Amino acid sequence: MQKWKDLNPRTRRLLVAVGVVDAALRVAALVDLAGRPVTEIQGSKKRWAMVIGLTNSAGAVPVLYFLRGRQRR
Repeated sequence: MQKWKDLNPRTRRLLVAVGVVDAALRVAALVDLAGRPVTEIQGSKKRWAMVIGLTNSAGAVPVLYFLRGRQRR
């Protein structure tokens, strides 16, 4: 396992960028989820919140929520 200081600068920048995008997607998904009525959510709001907040997905779970977790208005 490499340490952060052993990674080349390009790899470090890529990892930071992925982390920032993931965090932004999580926040956007959780804000949308909180403001959306239960009738417009596919499945349980509580389950979506747990999955979005607790899984390490590099942005995949929030994107899945936006594509499949919401009903169209």
